[in-house]
Amino acid sequence: MSYFMQYQLDWLKDDSPIKLWEKSRQIGATYTQAYEDVRDCVKRAVPAVWFSSADLTASLEYIKYCVNWARVFNIVTKNVGEIVIDDTGIKAFTLEFANGAEIHALSSSPTNFRSKKGKIVLDEFAFHENADELWKAAFPVSTWGFPIRILSTHNGKTCKYYRFIEEINNGSLPWSHHKVDIYDAVKCGLADKVSGRQLTDEERQEWIAEQRKLCGDDTAWKQEYECVPVDEATAFLTYEEIAAAESEDILTSIADIQNDFFVGMDIARKKHLSVIWGMEKVGSQVITRFYRELQDMKFDQQREILFSVLSHRRMRRAAIDATGLGMQLAEEAQSKFGKMRVEAITFTPKSKEELAFGIKRRFDDNSISIPKSFEIREDFHSVRKIIGLSGNIRFDVNQSNTDGHADRFWAAALCCYAVGNDKGAINISTGNRRKSSSIARGYDNE
Repeated sequence: MSYFMQYQLDWLKDDSPIKLWEKSRQIGATYTQAYEDVRDCVKRAVPAVWFSSADLTASLEYIKYCVNWARVFNIVTKNVGEIVIDDTGIKAFTLEFANGAEIHALSSSPTNFRSKKGKIVLDEFAFHENADELWKAAFPVSTWGFPIRILSTHNGKTCKYYRFIEEINNGSLPWSHHKVDIYDAVKCGLADKVSGRQLTDEERQEWIAEQRKLCGDDTAWKQEYECVPVDEATAFLTYEEIAAAESEDILTSIADIQNDFFVGMDIARKKHLSVIWGMEKVGSQVITRFYRELQDMKFDQQREILFSVLSHRRMRRAAIDATGLGMQLAEEAQSKFGKMRVEAITFTPKSKEELAFGIKRRFDDNSISIPKSFEIREDFHSVRKIIGLSGNIRFDVNQSNTDGHADRFWAAALCCYAVGNDKGAINISTGNRRKSSSIARGYDNE
């Protein structure tokens, strides 16, 4: 067993009916699994192994590993290549053993596992399409006592693989769970094996640092190597934080607002949303009372709606996106309602950081209420905080979870800024180049 490092040995010694490997990339997990599968076939512990990965290349690599391990076991095998394995036309790369056992590497189609008996191996399960249907087709083999193996790196928090890990961690799934990130693997000798010699601790740390540098992307590094799902690693607001701030029946006619009213607007013309967000300040709380999406709407129409909101008798302050297309509308609002009441804000990395952390503080101290809405929830959750190699913070959007550029989030963040409850001045560009701190003058008791 000198072929393997300790975490690989731990996996091979575990004969649990169902086990899951939460893993870093390139640590030899598929290589190890191929050994286990050949061993089971040699011992005739299973009549067949049905292996599925997310792509054809991975399946071919797995079969090559199996062929090599069969040679180590000195058992006669026949690599018959790609064949049709049943009358449904399903094809697989097949390895036949002299004792009658077989290993089949299939595509990820859910139908491939129906009516099959034997051991199931789901490689890179987080990246399978139709994972729910694939699991429905694969799981029944366990009824006959055959083992199931699930191996994968992370692919966000919305996939079935992540839900499996959550259920294991909360005790609702009694599966065996192995977790090996890049740091665990290096401790067990991965960098030494790659380098072909025994390294010092300092050299191992340098090796990790070099791999991190070559990766070049913080999100990819966390997900692919640190076993941290991307949403967990970079979501600026978690689903739990958003859910805690959600309220029903808080939107109302602005005519009913009795306390100070604040407005934020993120502006777009085509493709993305213009969003107007209005909040009533009640004590230390800010409660969303007005929310309007203006999609693919002409600027004169947007102006009419915005000005009607800004004309409210209790409107105290507003912050309007003056980046690019928004500049004209923001300047017109300042001309009509006054620069002391309307702040024109240009989005820059620094201003977005200040705005984002301003609304985040509201979520942290439970002083914000937002409408309960799937679209708003996904929009807020789509904002990702990315820390670059130099330590600079930028905000990006997970486009798969939203229909815009987090326009709702930024409108709400602008509104929170308008409330003026943040401490200190925000370093932003303003319509007339005034110091941004001046907008708070006279409102210290807000």
